[in-house]
Amino acid sequence: MKKLIKAVRVKVEESELVRQKLISLSALDKSRKLLKKDGFIEIPVTENFITNDFTLIDQDHPQYYLQEKTVFIDVDIPDSEKKLLPHGWQILGDIIIVTLDEKLVDHKAEVGKALLSYYPGCRTVLLDRGISGQMRQPDREIIAGRDTTETVHKENGCLFKLDAMKIMFSQGNLAEKKRMSKLGKDETIVDMFAGIGYFSIPMAVHAKPKKIISIEINPVSFGYLKENIGLNRVGEIIEPIAGDCSKVTPRRIANRVIMGYLDGQDYLEAGINALLPCGILHYHEAVPEAIESRPVDRIIDVSRKLGRNVEITGRRRIKKYAPGVWHVVVDARVD
Repeated sequence: MKKLIKAVRVKVEESELVRQKLISLSALDKSRKLLKKDGFIEIPVTENFITNDFTLIDQDHPQYYLQEKTVFIDVDIPDSEKKLLPHGWQILGDIIIVTLDEKLVDHKAEVGKALLSYYPGCRTVLLDRGISGQMRQPDREIIAGRDTTETVHKENGCLFKLDAMKIMFSQGNLAEKKRMSKLGKDETIVDMFAGIGYFSIPMAVHAKPKKIISIEINPVSFGYLKENIGLNRVGEIIEPIAGDCSKVTPRRIANRVIMGYLDGQDYLEAGINALLPCGILHYHEAVPEAIESRPVDRIIDVSRKLGRNVEITGRRRIKKYAPGVWHVVVDARVD
């Protein structure tokens, strides 16, 4: 039986947002190229991808990028371990971040050297071992290149300076960041857990709010937040505040509140109290599939406790956070 090569067929103007959505769902087939046919874009998807949201087609003549075996062609490892070589990696500015199967860790230097050879514009390769702690700090190691891990990454027309050894930067939620960058014109916004400006910077650059109050407790992230405000020339819009969101979030000031921390349920009261009547809350949470209504229930419960009416206006899966767990965003209007 012939293997079906699937793609999503979308209008040209919708292609980038759909591509980012597919990335967040781990459904984009990165081995194939996007094709333009008859005024539409065919975006390649993985073999098992099923959807009712997009038009799914079978491609007759797919076009492929160079495969990862080309990247690692000179890596001297046993044939039995070559199948464990990574299929993807993250590039932030001129830093490459890669995750390796534990059986390949002894060959990390060879893998790093191969990646640098394939990407001559990059200067450092980091091995990523995951993220931990309340401040979501990465555990990383330099495996090739220079010792410097500070870089400037460009995304959605914005500049983000960061130290990739100390700061996480998720590219899987780009579609959500782009969506948010179109909201908030002439509004007052509170961005709780602002990090280095993941949401604050693109909103300030593109939507031109009246004011954004960006709150961050991590001193390293806060330092880069201030630098990124300067790099993007949005100092007249963003007011950075260092501190714990439960203590420094202002009350009854915002037309819109962003809660981008995935374990922020204990801060919902502060977030809702920050809203003016008819304000909009954007609440992020990591949610097991079996209880996907949990963030909605939490917003409703806390709003009622505070004597405020709430209307849920949207709910979206952003990306897979862990097996059986989704990064979800809920939008709610609070009176």
